[in-house]
Amino acid sequence: MDLHFVRRGTGRPLLLVHGIGGSWRSWNTIIDALAAERDVIAVDLPGHGETPKMTGENSIATLADAVTSFLTQHDLLGIDAVGSSMGARLVLELARRGGVLGAVVSLDPGGFWQGWQIPFFYHSVDLSVKLVKALQPVMPALAGSAVGRTVLLPQFSARPWAVDSQQAIDEMYTFAHSPAFDELLDQLAHGEVQQPAPKGSIPGPLVIGWGRQDRVCLPSQSTLALAKFPDARLYWFEHCGHFPQWDQPAEATRLILAATSRQPFTDESIALSKSAVAAPTLPKAAVVAAALALLAGGLWLLSSRGKRGR
Repeated sequence: MDLHFVRRGTGRPLLLVHGIGGSWRSWNTIIDALAAERDVIAVDLPGHGETPKMTGENSIATLADAVTSFLTQHDLLGIDAVGSSMGARLVLELARRGGVLGAVVSLDPGGFWQGWQIPFFYHSVDLSVKLVKALQPVMPALAGSAVGRTVLLPQFSARPWAVDSQQAIDEMYTFAHSPAFDELLDQLAHGEVQQPAPKGSIPGPLVIGWGRQDRVCLPSQSTLALAKFPDARLYWFEHCGHFPQWDQPAEATRLILAATSRQPFTDESIALSKSAVAAPTLPKAAVVAAALALLAGGLWLLSSRGKRGR
């Protein structure tokens, strides 16, 4: 199978790999800035966006095979790559295999949870997606308002009210409509654990970026990620949740371009300023009221659908 993709810009090719439930549009906040300097290729993984679901197993291993096949087909082996969430783990796996990617930036990779973190990840994301599916009839209005985003996205963003409204609408739509989501969520939580890459086995630049306020892949999981990928350099995004390209798009762009340029850089040159840009605050009472209304509405929709299915 081939993967649907979009291609923008000129220069050395750069592959963008989205996370579970996303699509190439997950990169809309930074794709133009990257395309100003690179030939950017953003793919829809199997079962996401406009790429159909694979027959047989859908897992990190089979997704890695599909991406390798795509790169081979388009004469792109050795391409620099950036991944987010599940895509971040995917680019780490491809780097571990060798001969597939060049420089790699992995943003908040999934799959490095242990113990209680496994059911926490699985059930929290599963519940979130069930609510997103139930709320699809009113999702554009919800995701289009600052209060709605504050209620919908606190698991994914440190400043959910400040997330671009169209970005939120697109992401909530693809989350609800990915035919591979449930299987991949189970595989991420309970499937094969990530195999390590011994020190010295990854010759190209490898950077793992992590949001300090990530509530999906907890920051403490970076310890295991570095233990399994000792060749990696760790970069912390301050005032940032699970998606640096949402919460700190300019900083994420600087990190990606610096890491894939193969030139020395300092964390200070990427961060520039550790103080977050001020964003409008919302009255606490309004947020609480909206949260309760959203939860009640979601539960009512789920209950109604359950009754109709009997």
